[in-house]
Amino acid sequence: MKKKITILGATGTIGLNTLNVIKHHQTEFEVVALTAHRQVDRLEELCRQWSPRYAVMADSNAAEQLQQRLKNSPKVEVQVLSGTEGLSLVASLPEVDIVMAAIVGSAGLLPTLAAAEAGKRILLANKEALVMSGQLFMETVRQHQAQLLPIDSEHNAIFQCMPPTFSHSHSSEPKANSEIATDPPKKGLAQFGIHRIWLTASGGPFRTTPIEQLQQVTPTQACTHPNWKMGPKISVDSATMMNKGLEVIEANWLFATEVEQIEVILHPQSIIHSLVEYIDGSVLAQLGNPDMRTPIAHALAWPKRMSSGVKRLNLVEIARLDFEAVNLTRFPCLRLAYEAISAGGSATTILNAANEVAVQAFLEQRIGYTAIPEVIEKTLSTLNNRPAESLETILEVDAEARTLASEQCQRLKHQGISIS
Repeated sequence: MKKKITILGATGTIGLNTLNVIKHHQTEFEVVALTAHRQVDRLEELCRQWSPRYAVMADSNAAEQLQQRLKNSPKVEVQVLSGTEGLSLVASLPEVDIVMAAIVGSAGLLPTLAAAEAGKRILLANKEALVMSGQLFMETVRQHQAQLLPIDSEHNAIFQCMPPTFSHSHSSEPKANSEIATDPPKKGLAQFGIHRIWLTASGGPFRTTPIEQLQQVTPTQACTHPNWKMGPKISVDSATMMNKGLEVIEANWLFATEVEQIEVILHPQSIIHSLVEYIDGSVLAQLGNPDMRTPIAHALAWPKRMSSGVKRLNLVEIARLDFEAVNLTRFPCLRLAYEAISAGGSATTILNAANEVAVQAFLEQRIGYTAIPEVIEKTLSTLNNRPAESLETILEVDAEARTLASEQCQRLKHQGISIS
């Protein structure tokens, strides 16, 4: 029987790569629902190609446009929905087995929570669900016995390197390496024989750029990643290394560990995607070409394996693997992420909201590149940190942080300031 899948964020890099993998395994998977934000043209094309039962546009005007276009194609029978309600509905459909959570940013939180509440297998590519509401999200996964598999190449690599004894705490019958733990283990990772986790980072396009030149960085330059093809927001996050900071927060929740046990190391080739270091001195690493179809195929087929369409790794051709320590003066966003997760409470929600606002302002050329961490730090230091125990509190803090960060961006724009 085919596994039925909803793809949240179908027109983005992860969504399109997911469809690429499924294309080669159509006897095993059926696409039930596809969603997008405003890209009507691309979602219309995907609807004609995949004939899903549902298509959702987060933007209501875009949904109306899509509806009109599909009406002119009697062969395409797709029910068009809109908004957060539509996204949450297709994430929790009874017939859906798998939900690819690939909506970028905080917009993915509510539909991903809906998938967890419906007990789905969630392929998590949306960092913000954990960054904004780690405790709440993981408790929801446990309570409703959802299955959580990481799609970020780094977390997927860690998951593959974990021991068979690392299992879901909510499971009544322990499953070997079956799902991500949701309760912090009493003895930490040491009870699994693990000393620490290593997250690798390419260093992005400005790894060697003189720090004094970063003030002049343009959005085009920041979006030109040396190894990965990603959307603009994630590309900027990679350049500032906020992307890695969010991954540290995500790993903290996914693997129920202490932040002190998560190290970040620069690895320019992006061949080793992350490592797990054991107490006996062994270090297990997952290697592969920088292509998101590898972790996507792994999670879609798990616990089995299937082809991904990715080019085979040729170590002789690569010839060398380099590593460097992270310079936090060059990458202050990573420092801010470590500080936020150590502070606990709503600090990571504030961090994420301020970053989204600042990155958008940079992409629209309203602030400079080096002003991004300034906006984030100012927002973190101004707003009160409080317990993030309810969705209402999380959304309230998120809104407050966005308002304050927007005010900071506006101030910098008027003053013509871009602080390094």
